[in-house]
Amino acid sequence: MSKSRRRARISGGAALLGAAALLASGVPAAQAADETPQGPATEVVPGTGTKTPALVDGIEEAAKDSGSPAAAARGHLAAKKDRYEIADPARNLTAEQTLKQGDDETVRFQQKHRGLPVLGGQYLVRMEKKDGDRVVTGTSGKYFTGLTVGTRAHVAEKTAVERAVAATGAGDGRSGSLTKLSPRPDRTRAGAKAKARTEGGRKPELTGASHGLVVLPRGKGVLTYHVTVTGTDPVSGAPVKQEVYVDAASGFPVLQYSGIQSIADDADFPGTTGSGVKLDGKKVDLDLTHDAASDAYQLRDHRRQWDGSKNALTTWDARGVDANDASGRWPSGIGEVASKTKEFGKDATESGAVDAHWAAGQVYDYYKKKHGRDSLDGKGMAINSLVGVTDGGFPFVNAFWDGQKMVYGGGDEETKTLSADLDVVGHEMTHGVVEHTAGLVYVGQSGALNEAVADYFGNAIDVTASKTPMSDPKAALIGEDLCRTKAPEDCAFRNLNDGRTTAKDFLGVTIGTDSGGVHLNSTIFSGALWDIREDLGGTLADRIVYKALAEYLTPLDGYTDARNAVVAAAKALGVKGAKLRSVNRAFDAHGITKGWEKAIGADSDKLLGDVNATRLGGGLPNTGAGAGGGWWATSKSDDEGQEAFSVWAGRTDGKGTKKLISPNDGRYHVYPDTDGRTVAWVAYGPTSVEVLSRPLTGGPVKKLWSAGTTVANVHVSGQTVTWQESSPHGQQRVAYLRKGEREPVFVDGGRYDVATALPTLSGDKLGYAKVYVDKDGHQQVSTEITDVRTGKHTLVPAKGAYLGIATPAINGTYLYWLVDDIADDNRMGLRRANLDGTGLTDVIPESSATAYFWNVDASDSAVTLTQWRPQRGWSNGNLTKLVQTDLDGKGLKRVSCNRGEQTGHAADTGKRVVWIDGTTGRTDLVTRARPAGTC
Repeated sequence: MSKSRRRARISGGAALLGAAALLASGVPAAQAADETPQGPATEVVPGTGTKTPALVDGIEEAAKDSGSPAAAARGHLAAKKDRYEIADPARNLTAEQTLKQGDDETVRFQQKHRGLPVLGGQYLVRMEKKDGDRVVTGTSGKYFTGLTVGTRAHVAEKTAVERAVAATGAGDGRSGSLTKLSPRPDRTRAGAKAKARTEGGRKPELTGASHGLVVLPRGKGVLTYHVTVTGTDPVSGAPVKQEVYVDAASGFPVLQYSGIQSIADDADFPGTTGSGVKLDGKKVDLDLTHDAASDAYQLRDHRRQWDGSKNALTTWDARGVDANDASGRWPSGIGEVASKTKEFGKDATESGAVDAHWAAGQVYDYYKKKHGRDSLDGKGMAINSLVGVTDGGFPFVNAFWDGQKMVYGGGDEETKTLSADLDVVGHEMTHGVVEHTAGLVYVGQSGALNEAVADYFGNAIDVTASKTPMSDPKAALIGEDLCRTKAPEDCAFRNLNDGRTTAKDFLGVTIGTDSGGVHLNSTIFSGALWDIREDLGGTLADRIVYKALAEYLTPLDGYTDARNAVVAAAKALGVKGAKLRSVNRAFDAHGITKGWEKAIGADSDKLLGDVNATRLGGGLPNTGAGAGGGWWATSKSDDEGQEAFSVWAGRTDGKGTKKLISPNDGRYHVYPDTDGRTVAWVAYGPTSVEVLSRPLTGGPVKKLWSAGTTVANVHVSGQTVTWQESSPHGQQRVAYLRKGEREPVFVDGGRYDVATALPTLSGDKLGYAKVYVDKDGHQQVSTEITDVRTGKHTLVPAKGAYLGIATPAINGTYLYWLVDDIADDNRMGLRRANLDGTGLTDVIPESSATAYFWNVDASDSAVTLTQWRPQRGWSNGNLTKLVQTDLDGKGLKRVSCNRGEQTGHAADTGKRVVWIDGTTGRTDLVTRARPAGTC
């Protein structure tokens, strides 16, 4: 969910599934002993949900095979089958990478299940040569021994791609990106960008590309298609690169997350040296190449890689290129930043080209000189930096690594281009190193580790180059040099020395927020690494962390796994005694200890646990919750996350026994709602998407409608069920079906060109958002109320020119909705109308200091909203929290003081609300009968 038009932030990470998006991976941390044992001691840390150990350390066992490192490593695993439980290493392990440093060798294997890759299944074997013979010194990683899923897909690959694209365009149902409907064009920056693209002859669209079948390691395994969706967000106009995993049995997108990571021959050596001025005013040397054809000097550095791959570090002029066209693709028409002389002037400075080129060289030198690593992939890959990209013609105040290159916006009046701070460049380029080593997936704890490692090395590169002592108060800041007017401490994205701990500061959030908390929770771990660097010094600490990254960590690791990896890497480097105790003490101080999740409390009552999360830590879409008449309904998989989702229902007061409503037929049953008598929901199958219903008292499941596209926002009240359908390009239409009718009624005849979306239902009154053309021919957006008995439509005229409206909610008296009237303002006011369309009232004006709202729902006596606070970067302050008022907007109070994200709420009767809460590190369905008040 994108809750604000944030000015800038570092983002990034290797794009895959998060092992622990909302929870710890479950592998216990090694307990720090009071006294560090001297000499070799075998340590075996068991895996969770697998028979293969997560870590084996302190061994010295001869490798049986004297051939290649991969063959020797496989031979060891085969010879020790009783320890590792890997039945056939030759068949089920593919060597992805072999890292050699002196006498040390580390082989990283990718797990295969019946020939298909297993997402996050990687196992490492570490060896060293002694007297010419190989000796295995340790192993670690994740190998999933319980996989038995078949490899035959029941969904056509084309269908999987279509559903991935539709899901990306429509969001994830109740709390996805499409909770707001805007006219096109509008007066927002996003609207102007969309207009600029359309008038430029290119319709905003999304396209998908399949990478084939992949097994998700949930329970016995889930067979999926991996689809990458790219293009332009149909709502915001922002660039999209979404990784989507579509269940190959049902066609439901079971996992999706962003893949944009924000933040030759024997010829003579062609290089030369020039200079330029960075944005901080310092003159620096630049490695250049003279181009004879244009008689100009280019920011193309061949010197650093001339003796190896002969690739180059090149900086490209991408001014005028849209960020979307630079994400995951190479934009046409760009050229190297060039100058007629060796002295690059003001233009190269202001575009950020000088900073980007100089900084890329600094990062390359750090990894080469300190760790012997040749470029980001360790094999001399070219490093390309694009500077000056825009956001639909507006300033792009961000930077990202897209797996191929660095992309920098040009900044604005307040923020310099993000290439202007070395720790930011180091951070983003380190994402490339992570991608080619541990591959830490960019969701939840594994994503937070990705961010933490990127912050750690970005900071290490910066303080090393600037010779800043660790004792300097600004040494731990990331991005502190980017602001043109603010002080460093006010400008920084993060502070590695902020003292955050799991017990006090871990923020449980859903997958739609910050990819499960990758930035929110990163300094818990990077803070521990910072403490280690303070205690041991930069040289040793950097070696330890790099060794852990390259030789121990695997894609699905969480905090406790990473602690084990760092401690084991330290031991391997000969760290012991007081120094090893200081490593363990750093993790203890930040609460990265066994069972840390259990220390987090909540003031709400749990109705159903682990709703949208699994042992793998979530990554699943928010499949919604509904409430009414004293009952709740939601969707949940089994405890392993292997089975397709089923719909469950129960009483909101927690009494009685929960009921399984949907059949367990292999389809994904999602987006349920209930009015206390009937449950309605959506079932995703291989060839169709069906709207279903069933009485709470039991009886057969009834098929209401079969659609060929994405369906969400289901509501039921009395005799009527309503829902929203989405085209593959994110266009919306609303339908409803009354009891006894065979065919649904589509509002406005089901036309996608007259957008209707976000339905809400109470009795015979259906409310929804609508884009329409007013009497002057202008496109407007407002709400409309339809009497489903008579078919009468009542348009609530727009009060001025709305920029957009969000999540209408209806009760027996009023229709409420959120409205955005003020351009480039982060607030949305609460507006209501009578059910006959009269009485238009600003219940809470958009100008109100409290009007940072996102979603709304209403009961007979209360209105409940999700509220957030705009803050730079990610913090607890801008997580959504539930607040409640009376029907007139009076007496605004917090529903719950839980510190995690509160989302996906549904109003029951009176003041009782159910919602999906991430506080405990899992997404639980919880409730409160009344507001908590002031927190």
